Amino acid sequence: MSRHGRILVAMSGGIDSSLAAVLLHEQGYEVIGMTMKTWDYASSGGTKKETGCCSLDSINDARNISVELGFPHYILDIRNEFGDYVIDHFTGEYLEGRTPNPCVLCNTHIKWDALLKRADRLDCEFIATGHYANMQFQNGRHYVSKGIDTTKDQSYVLWGVSQESLARTKLPLGHLHKSEIREMAKERGFIDLVNKSESYEICFVPDNDYRGFLKRRIPGLEAEVAGGNFVYADGTVVGKHEGYPFYTVGQRKGLGIALGRPVFVTEIRKDSNEVVLGDLPDLFRDGMNVSKLNLQKYDHIPGSMETITKVRYKHEGTPAVIEQVESDKIIARFHDGVNGIAPGQAAVFYEGDDVVGGGWIMKSFKQEHS
Repeated sequence: MSRHGRILVAMSGGIDSSLAAVLLHEQGYEVIGMTMKTWDYASSGGTKKETGCCSLDSINDARNISVELGFPHYILDIRNEFGDYVIDHFTGEYLEGRTPNPCVLCNTHIKWDALLKRADRLDCEFIATGHYANMQFQNGRHYVSKGIDTTKDQSYVLWGVSQESLARTKLPLGHLHKSEIREMAKERGFIDLVNKSESYEICFVPDNDYRGFLKRRIPGLEAEVAGGNFVYADGTVVGKHEGYPFYTVGQRKGLGIALGRPVFVTEIRKDSNEVVLGDLPDLFRDGMNVSKLNLQKYDHIPGSMETITKVRYKHEGTPAVIEQVESDKIIARFHDGVNGIAPGQAAVFYEGDDVVGGGWIMKSFKQEHS
């Protein structure tokens, strides 16, 4: 009998999830490893060699760790669910003129649900992942807080996990630094894990060419949207572009237009197939509307609340007052302008290190100041 019960660990084959499984095994849990295959690289049409969490090498690496430590390992094929939900959302958001974040969507709506369903079948009380974040419980609420390693913190991508799922989640790496994880792997003889390169691309766009992916995914898209106008905010036409889905707010490189100075995409106008260009100051907004809200630390936001708000994964966060205007909608008002708020990305609200909640950015705006 294990000391802590049975736990299902999501193992991608990388160092973080592998060490999560190792540490839980050493703590006395009865570990079962699970590697999820979300995507078939052969169908992506890209040119890059298969890498990352769905590759055969990664699956074998996860299995080898399990065999060495003597616990079971399974492969869970969720390609259908992943494709129907995550990839359809990915393409649909670009067609709406927004910039999606498929990794957040996959974590919160596909992987957690898939793990919990399989955990129930395997009689596992808990699930675990290798995310750099911590679990907290206070006043009857389960919520995520930042990992101690600020350079690796992944609390941002977990804002959408439900109360029911959080109640059964363990995050064993949140109190550790990446350097400590590497040292622990060395001490245990897992040298291949330490030397293994890490992949940061979207798993179904391994060559990092989302434009090419959209063109392959949606036949005829390129011809349908080509020939739209680059414009300034006042409507002045300054050139032609390849189609509004192929640009993102904040983009500077790869625009294919020379105006004698650096310019940035400040807005996507889907209905008129216009891409608005401007100077760096034109990118700044101090307000945004956020929808499809999921709250963690509190069950609602009473009145207004001071938070640190992140508008993308690598954003350090900016002070903002948030107000819950409907059950699933928030208006955030920043004290200062924020650069490159992109509709379609996730906004995550923090109280100190704790995740208050998050949602999807629908639009940004400039407040009227006296």
